[in-house]
Amino acid sequence: MGERAEDLLFKTTGSKWLLPVGRLLGLPIDQVNFMSCQLFALAAAFWFRLYLSPGHASPLVRHTFATLLGIGILIFCFGWYSAHILAVVVASYFIIVKGDINNVHRYTMVTAMGYLTACHVSRVFIYNYGILSTDFSGPLMIVTQKITTLAFQLHDGETNECLSARCSLITPVLPRARPSLIEYLSYNLNFLSVLVGPCSNYKDHIDFIEGRHISQRLKQHAAAAARNGHNGYDRTPDVSPLKAVCRKLVVCCCCLLFFFVVTRSLPITFNVNPDFVSHAPFLSRLTYAFFSIQAARPKFYFAWTLADAVNNAAGFGFRGMDGSGKPCWDLISNVNIIGIETATSFKTFIDNWNIQTGVWLKAVCYDRAPRHRLALTFILSALWHGVYPGYYFTFITAIPITMAARALRRSIRHHFLGSRGLKLGYDVVTWMATQLTICYTVMPFLLLSVDHTITYYRSMYFHVHIISVLAAVALHRKHKPTEDSKSASSSSSSAPSSSQCQPVHSNNNKKVL
Repeated sequence: MGERAEDLLFKTTGSKWLLPVGRLLGLPIDQVNFMSCQLFALAAAFWFRLYLSPGHASPLVRHTFATLLGIGILIFCFGWYSAHILAVVVASYFIIVKGDINNVHRYTMVTAMGYLTACHVSRVFIYNYGILSTDFSGPLMIVTQKITTLAFQLHDGETNECLSARCSLITPVLPRARPSLIEYLSYNLNFLSVLVGPCSNYKDHIDFIEGRHISQRLKQHAAAAARNGHNGYDRTPDVSPLKAVCRKLVVCCCCLLFFFVVTRSLPITFNVNPDFVSHAPFLSRLTYAFFSIQAARPKFYFAWTLADAVNNAAGFGFRGMDGSGKPCWDLISNVNIIGIETATSFKTFIDNWNIQTGVWLKAVCYDRAPRHRLALTFILSALWHGVYPGYYFTFITAIPITMAARALRRSIRHHFLGSRGLKLGYDVVTWMATQLTICYTVMPFLLLSVDHTITYYRSMYFHVHIISVLAAVALHRKHKPTEDSKSASSSSSSAPSSSQCQPVHSNNNKKVL
């Protein structure tokens, strides 16, 4: 049995060149390949910005290099499984080029999500939960976001069909022409985001390749400053990404250290250990659940922050200048760690977690669904993540929690704004409630199976389900539900870095977990 477990640890469909490194570190070979490729991409990104800049190479050369290197990384990590990703990209390009523009977004959504779901199903029934930790479905999920994002933007741009004022927040500049093959491949398969993402705006990617990314942002910032009575820049600002990249790499190192020292000592599965569930008191089970969930986050922080650093190192991800004149490199950031760890509401937590996926869900589902938008968006998010039962327990549980949290906030928050002491007390209590609620909600997401999820829920006496449903029902009569767009605008300050930069894209994605 031990030999079989060891074989699985070092099993991969990708390259085995680094197998000795994996054995030396005691890490699965797929994780070693992933880390190696991301570090290689980081070095390549610096080279790409310095020696293959728009001043030294044409857009065609930059597109081609980014695409070929991205495909090479896929093959190195996943071997022949990378054909799944290439196949869905090529098929979707054929739909975009040949399809009716009035329905191209629908055809592309069905194709990309259908193929992704088929691959997710194969993970459950073929691997039977014994999956590789970084299998090919991760990049396929990112590609699905990019494919559908571009299709919806093309549909909106060519048909002039925009979804009121909210649409302009998500897609400030809509593409008016269908992309060439190399542009499409570069957008979906470039080495900067092919493994972890994040999903970015197609127009931003083209501006980056063609050398307009930073200049366009500075012009927009200068125009905004002029509208506010400022004279703009006395001199050309220094917008080098070096400081931002170094800062994010330090965060990555801290997260990696935390993972090896703390995360490994607090396994999630211990929450459903029969002896622990049977003999530990409720407060002990609740405390362990809280700390084990807290300890599970840094691996996500690490992956997303490193991906952000890779993009920034190439010169992509510049949002603008903050109020003190410092450059903000968080345009495509996928996580706001401080915002997550200090969140005092369910919505604030969601706004700062997997940010670009939230923007995608808002653009393709929430703003377009005629009714039941919250439920449909959570279900789409679950389907995008996979078909493991735990995902659906998490996202369906989030629906009544979100409704209850909105109603409760409208009902009581204003009573605690009269003094600084009351507000501080309110923030402390809501922070504790938010963190414990998140812990309860996301536990099935990590446990995956039905048996483990039900065991955990029973050990917690289903208390969050009961409280959230009762609160939502009781307070629903007191307050008529308002449009989510209003609540979004009233709490947009919770979006990442909104206090530092004037965002061009809206990251107010309150529907995603």
